[in-house]
Formats: sequence, C-alpha cells, structure tokens
Amino acid sequence: MTVAFRHYDPPSLGDRLRNTQGMTRSLMLEIIDKACRRLPSLGLSERTARIMRLIDAEAWTDAALALMELELPLWHVRRIAYDEGEWHCALSRERELPDWLDAAVEGCHGDLAIALMSAFVEVQILAVEAPRPSVPNVRPAPDPLFEPASCENFN
Repeated sequence: MTVAFRHYDPPSLGDRLRNTQGMTRSLMLEIIDKACRRLPSLGLSERTARIMRLIDAEAWTDAALALMELELPLWHVRRIAYDEGEWHCALSRERELPDWLDAAVEGCHGDLAIALMSAFVEVQILAVEAPRPSVPNVRPAPDPLFEPASCENFN
C-alpha cells in the first residue's frame, strides 16, 4: 500500500456510501481526503477550484463526474442506468468492448451521485490493491557465455 493510502480504509468508505441516504458536503470531502491522490497534489488550480465550487453549490453529480475526470483519466463512464429505484453506474477502461468482454466496475445506489462515487471508490481500491513495480520490467541481458544450440537431427 502506498504512503498516501495508509490512512485509507476502503471497506469503511464503501460501506458508508452504501448506507447513506444522500450525498453531503462532509461525505464528499471525506471521499476526496481518503480516496483521491491527484486532487491534493494539484494545490489550488482551476480544476480543483471548479470541483470545490461544484461541492459548494451542492451539484453532487457534476462534482462526482469532475472528480472522476481528474482522478481517473484512463477510466470512462460506460453506463448510467436507472432501474427499479436504483442508479447503476459502470466505469470502464475499454468502453468500446462489448459488455461481456469488459471488466467494468459498477456502483449502485438510489442517489446518482452516490452511485457514481461508489464506482469511483471501487476503482480506487483496485488501483491500491494492484501490485505494480516502481520501474517497468526489462528483460535481462543474455549471458555472454550462453550459446543456443540446436538439438534437431536434420539427416
């Protein structure tokens, strides 16, 4: 786990999102504090100011979409659907693939902004749990004493 996520307790934030009735300013700021890596590092920029203005205006869905755009540049909203009283939001890295081939991450809730943030938190959890080396893998140089030999009998 990275230094930025040592204080991050993914199940509690996900549970809190599932159990809440609606988005609040304090919940949105908690999500930013616990699940966002890029927003705090940008300092006071136009993009962060826009997100904060949306939060101040309680434009939760727009704030959620702006936060996802900033924090998850490789992920896109694949589907937003309303079915039987719940919003379903799917985020995907490959939204041009058919549904059955895509590994989309989905969040659902009765409130659209919370459904979006649930999917966002799930993607952030996947990013934290994914083991990645700090440097790219490079094939080792071949041993100079190694010489391939053919074992085929060409008679």
